[in-house]
Amino acid sequence: MNPNLSKRINAMATSATLAMAAKARELREEGKDIIGLSLGEPDFNIPNFVKDAAINAVNENYHSYTPVDGYADLKKAIITKFKRDNDLDYKPNQIVVSTGAKQSLANIAGVMLNEGDEVLLPCPYWVSYSDIVKLYDGVPVEVKTSIDTDFKMTPKQLEAAITPNTKMIWFSSPCNPSGSVYSKTELRALADVLVKHPNIYVVSDEIYEHINYGEGHASIGEFEDMYNNTITVNGVSKAFAMTGWRIGYIGAPEKIARACNKMQGQMTSGANCIAQRAVITALNESPSRVQYMIDEFKERRDLILKLVNGIEGFKANTPDGAFYVFPDVTHYFGKTLRGKKINNATDFSLYLLEEALVATVTGEAFGNPDCIRISYAASKEQIIEAIKRIKEVVS
Repeated sequence: MNPNLSKRINAMATSATLAMAAKARELREEGKDIIGLSLGEPDFNIPNFVKDAAINAVNENYHSYTPVDGYADLKKAIITKFKRDNDLDYKPNQIVVSTGAKQSLANIAGVMLNEGDEVLLPCPYWVSYSDIVKLYDGVPVEVKTSIDTDFKMTPKQLEAAITPNTKMIWFSSPCNPSGSVYSKTELRALADVLVKHPNIYVVSDEIYEHINYGEGHASIGEFEDMYNNTITVNGVSKAFAMTGWRIGYIGAPEKIARACNKMQGQMTSGANCIAQRAVITALNESPSRVQYMIDEFKERRDLILKLVNGIEGFKANTPDGAFYVFPDVTHYFGKTLRGKKINNATDFSLYLLEEALVATVTGEAFGNPDCIRISYAASKEQIIEAIKRIKEVVS
């Protein structure tokens, strides 16, 4: 802890996914053959039609500051996308474009939370939710789930977690890190609880919506009685492999969207101009244009599940979306492997990095200390080699 820095930053945890990625890069620079299965980053190239749109924007001399909440024609494309894909109706003043969905989430926390406000986080949750909530003096409240319920929160659990201080619930579907997907029926059951508490707002993080291998995607905001209490967060990092372009966006009740616009205006202002122009083209295209990526991810999912389930002590559910498996590894807790005592998932993840040269992420960072997250956003050859190495060092 550095006394010259704020209590706020001293109390903040380092992002576990970014920390593991940095450690993996460090080991690579030392000459070690690290297979990185820690980051949630598609390994595909950006579709050519998106690249062409960006090149055209450069040649058309887009270079000036952008509107704080995004270009008008990008907001129009987002509105079209929300209606086409999610049956959600928004007006321009309900849309805010940000520098990645992570900034969208930070904006939401900044405009919604006061000291002591509780935010329900069904576990496992995306690694940054908890610290974003705490940054704005909110109180993250973990709602534990398990592999036995496919890592999904039940209506009974939701009802039990609500207190007079509950302000929001944040969740992702498809879920990072578990890959679990809430069906429309399951979302309706949660909504039936929430409508009894009209002062609670929902953040529905749908960044993985198109990477879905099951019955399809559902948005909790599409229910008429949830629309005014739902903030839908999305972006282009996952479906279009545009992670470094940093474009996220929200559809929200107008008062919340305008508040996010106000906050962003004092922070980063508008998102990158060239990226915004490219995203207009991406969102106006049919999701079928990137179906080849989803088909490949599904093949990799099936491959990694088969391999992981062949390792004694790994217990994995079948994810219906995203590109992660989240196996329970409690079998190894208390054991000594190659002279190293494994007390928890963090120890196990570090052991795999040091002994198998495979980077994964501890489930503790996602609110579930029994599991590790393994990304299959890698080639099939890398996946096969990585799981082979893991099996060798735990056998």
